[in-house]
Amino acid sequence: MSDNKPLNGIKIIDFTHVQAGPACTQMLAWFGADVIKVERPGAGDVTRSQLRDIPDVDALYFTMLNSNKRSLTLDTKQPEGKLVLEKLIKESDVLVENFGPGALDRMGFTWERIQELNPKMIVASVKGFSDGHHYEDLKVYENVAQCAGGAASTTGFWDGPPTVSAAALGDSNTGMHLAIGILTAIIGREQTGKGQRVACSMQDAVLNLCRVKMRDQQRLDRLGYLEEYPQYPHGTFSDVVPRGGNAGGGGQPGWVLKCKGWETDPNAYIYFTIQGHAWAPICDAIGKPEWKTDPDYATPKARQPHITDIFATIEVWLAEKTKFEAVDILRKFDIPCAPVLTMKELLNDESLRASGSIVEVPHKERGSYFTVGSPIKFSDLKPEITGSPLLGEHTEEVLAELGYSKAQITSLREAKAV
Repeated sequence: MSDNKPLNGIKIIDFTHVQAGPACTQMLAWFGADVIKVERPGAGDVTRSQLRDIPDVDALYFTMLNSNKRSLTLDTKQPEGKLVLEKLIKESDVLVENFGPGALDRMGFTWERIQELNPKMIVASVKGFSDGHHYEDLKVYENVAQCAGGAASTTGFWDGPPTVSAAALGDSNTGMHLAIGILTAIIGREQTGKGQRVACSMQDAVLNLCRVKMRDQQRLDRLGYLEEYPQYPHGTFSDVVPRGGNAGGGGQPGWVLKCKGWETDPNAYIYFTIQGHAWAPICDAIGKPEWKTDPDYATPKARQPHITDIFATIEVWLAEKTKFEAVDILRKFDIPCAPVLTMKELLNDESLRASGSIVEVPHKERGSYFTVGSPIKFSDLKPEITGSPLLGEHTEEVLAELGYSKAQITSLREAKAV
């Protein structure tokens, strides 16, 4: 690791699995933290074997969430394994876990015990619901969190059921929130000299991303309607925020519009936003200059009753243009829009590769694979993304750093503690 990485010298015990926790610790590893992923001997993180594309090789599910880490196999049910964890806690800064409620306590590592071992330790937890919530014992996965956090009820079309997003609003989003909490606790420790517990629930993380919908609920309670939703002015509103299809959530009318080839290509679309300041350029771009002064179209309030017809007219203009051709024209007019990009298009995007947003990473068993790089860019730091560790790859290395001799490591292996 480069000495100039901001988190260099921070040691993290990574007791997480699947996605939310690993996404959190992976980002901290990118920025220089020494992340030691603690896994069960012989099994490891369940995502090592989930959705495999190459037999008997770590799945992409695992490799894309665990780069830059070291893997230590450890059975904490064995007395010898507990002693190893005690030594590791004494020498580490942060422990991150996403076990079920009470799992660490049952393991013998209560918050009080951890404080005895290391008063500066920060213990960070991913939870389904916050402590004290009436659902705190409910097991939570990605889509469960999206439903419990309000995202699903406001996603989709008004004449259909609630819809979950393909974006990991419950998992990776929670991990990012927890990473912020960990970094805040590290800064706080510099001021107080003490560690603390940090937690982020998946419900809370989703809810945080839905604050504009909570804004809309309060506006709806007061007004009885929401003028930026497609249901206004011709439709009706109930007493809850409706699903708005592809309408924009920021008060600017927007929609997904067909482009050339949509009949055979399910992603031949662009997202087109009609912002107030962009109205005149939009009229010029699509060949409707008369709309600029037409009283039925000149203001946002006047346009709203005709918004469906406006989008239909724009689709006529788009009919002979691919999504890329359309965006190339519209961006010259400073009109907010974007092509609907597929995963294949993103994976092969030269700009994303050049910026480090998508990186190719070598792996000891699968060869190279592509993964997302750091979405955060710095002027003086370019995170280097390295391959995910094989199961137990760094066990002997970590134990040696803790002071275990070769004979003692052999004894631990014979006892099946590592």
